[in-house]
Amino acid sequence: MTNKRDGFQSRIGFVLAAAGAAVGLGNIWGFPTQAANHGGGAFLLVYFIVIFALALPALFTELYLGYAAQANPVQALKRAWQYKAPKLGAGAGYLGLGGAVVMLSFYSIVAGWMLAHALAPIAQMLDMPAAAEFLSNDSLTRNLVFTPLMLVLTASIILQGVKSGIEAWSRRLMPLLLVLLVGLIFYIGSLDGAAEGFAHYLKPDFDKVWDADLIIAAMGQAFFSLSLGVGCMMIYGSYLKPGANLGKLTLSVAALDTSVAFLAGLLIVPAIFVASHNGVEVFANGKLIGEGQLIFAVLPQLFEAMGTMGLVIALAFFVLMSIASVTSTISSTEIPVAFLVENHQMDRKRATALVTLVVAIASGTIIMNFDWLFGLVIQVFTQYQLPLMGLFYFLTLGWVWNRGNKLAESNHPGIKALLWYIRLVCPILMTAVFINVAMK
Repeated sequence: MTNKRDGFQSRIGFVLAAAGAAVGLGNIWGFPTQAANHGGGAFLLVYFIVIFALALPALFTELYLGYAAQANPVQALKRAWQYKAPKLGAGAGYLGLGGAVVMLSFYSIVAGWMLAHALAPIAQMLDMPAAAEFLSNDSLTRNLVFTPLMLVLTASIILQGVKSGIEAWSRRLMPLLLVLLVGLIFYIGSLDGAAEGFAHYLKPDFDKVWDADLIIAAMGQAFFSLSLGVGCMMIYGSYLKPGANLGKLTLSVAALDTSVAFLAGLLIVPAIFVASHNGVEVFANGKLIGEGQLIFAVLPQLFEAMGTMGLVIALAFFVLMSIASVTSTISSTEIPVAFLVENHQMDRKRATALVTLVVAIASGTIIMNFDWLFGLVIQVFTQYQLPLMGLFYFLTLGWVWNRGNKLAESNHPGIKALLWYIRLVCPILMTAVFINVAMK
């Protein structure tokens, strides 16, 4: 089975795919407002420190578990726990599978919103006001149309496999994402009000560096922005060729993900202040307006105020958001697909169809019960499952898995130090993140 597994064919292909899995909507609409509301440059400083203190070890841990097992999360965790409690390890793997389906069920809905908003300016350019209004305004019908569209788009990439699907499309989409992001930064930066936004984002308020809320917020953002805790990185790690340098790959993925988050701040925060300069209300109770209102209310008002050029900018922005959505949905979809292929000997076509159908049913259930179910699903997933699974991975690599674990068997001082850091420091930091998020 190991020899027949598909896999990444190049280092750059893996880095772009893994970074694409990590780069999601949270990077582009969550990170900027977190930074702006927590001391600007002070948050950035703490965030960069936390990336090295928590997120890098967490990313390395998840990649290593998949890489060593060369298998999906259920098999990987079962093998790691085989001498202690294999059923517990497998159970955690199944919980990750369920988490991937849960994540896809709400993420596909939001991704559908992004796709609809990307098509809205095209409808306006074609003088189709009714279509533009339908695409721009939230409705049950729009959700029932665009959520399946995103699921089909994701499935079409997954069907092609790792090399021809995930890797090939990541090599196309991630550079496009970066080009759009940088281009939008330059354009927004040239508008009145942008300079104030750059100052708000980049100027550090060092009085807040030691603020507990800022530190915990940075820890949570660093962990969640790398898409850790659901098994995405574990399955991608399992597709690496033998002899891969996991240390360098971990650094590369984290560096690219962090760079995108930082650049997103250079786009979003100045754009908010440009909107404010144009009379749009952007503050609530002394803080920047929340992410949902920001993306679907504040920025569209800004784009509308720009006239014809605003249509072009709106198109570029929501294409950017759609790309960020797709690169994340394909990684989450691959987790249950790989499980069905490897554990139940399904061909990829049937496995992809089954996963897409299950996610479509779950998404439809949320759409039909949106008012109370959408927020609940996101809260349970982000506040409980992700940090608990991250903690479980640390404990697995650090304390449980000893036989066949090259980290545990190594006599190299640096590797020993890394293992003890994962054993002792990372669980404490991860527990702090969980407690803080759960109490909010």
